[in-house]
Amino acid sequence: MSVLSELGSLRKSKSLDRGPSQRHDGKWALFFLAPWFVGLVLIVAGPLLASLYLSLTDYDLLSNANFIGLENYVEMFGDRRLRKSLVVTFTYVIVSVPLQLMAALGLALLLDRGLRGLAIYRSAFYLPSLLGSSVAIAILWRQIFGADGLVNQLLAVIGIDGPGWISHPDYALGTLMVLNVWTFGSPMVIFLAGLRQIPTMYYEAASLDGASKLQQFFTITLPLLSPIIFFNLVLQVINAFQTFTQSYIVSNGTGGPVDSTLFYTLYLYQEGFGNLNMGYASAMAWLLLVIIAGMTAANFLLSKYWVFYND
Repeated sequence: MSVLSELGSLRKSKSLDRGPSQRHDGKWALFFLAPWFVGLVLIVAGPLLASLYLSLTDYDLLSNANFIGLENYVEMFGDRRLRKSLVVTFTYVIVSVPLQLMAALGLALLLDRGLRGLAIYRSAFYLPSLLGSSVAIAILWRQIFGADGLVNQLLAVIGIDGPGWISHPDYALGTLMVLNVWTFGSPMVIFLAGLRQIPTMYYEAASLDGASKLQQFFTITLPLLSPIIFFNLVLQVINAFQTFTQSYIVSNGTGGPVDSTLFYTLYLYQEGFGNLNMGYASAMAWLLLVIIAGMTAANFLLSKYWVFYND
């Protein structure tokens, strides 16, 4: 009993010893965090809940919203263009993201060798990531792959009459995939940082055992880098599902030719701001949220089979 009373008096004395600045630390923390909380409510949470309500309404931006329940979600099952946009988007994600990560990892391995002027190369390779989603780069891409663009001019030099890459339904989506692969700078920098964290003693021990560079890559580099690969994979999949600007600019907002570049986000934009069908567009936005969340959850579930953490 005496021990408990001593502990109580000790706690009381410590609380009395706290200065005014210490007692007010919590209030100051809340004060400085208040702008973030206000932004979270007004910019994120508020519009998020509003879009959920609008997805249950018939709303055209010009008149009052009419509550219609789940009709917008039911309508999706019969929407041919929505199914087409999902096929285009999933094809884009499944093909371009792995290629982008492979390009990023390959260049990171090259830069990790300690090249002269590493900072210059790193900045130059990172630059496309900053510009890849811009309108200017999308316009440039349209000019490069146009019927009279740079690609066809180079092909003409060797006697090949190239097609209109962005105007042909078989090639238009491929040009946008190339653009996404070209923006490998961000994952490359992350890969390079991960490679710098791998202890060199592993490679030295493997060399003494007679392991080749290729064997070292598959038995040391990839396993130890797998958490970084997983991190980049999750980020780039989420970004790829939200791709909009490239398709909008290259196809002039139509998603053509023959809906071959009709990304899901572009179709959502057409429904919301082109057809003023904002209720249906809100429902599409929530479907996209579910798809991205599902893909992210699947990546986390599958990660236990190939991601290795160095404990």
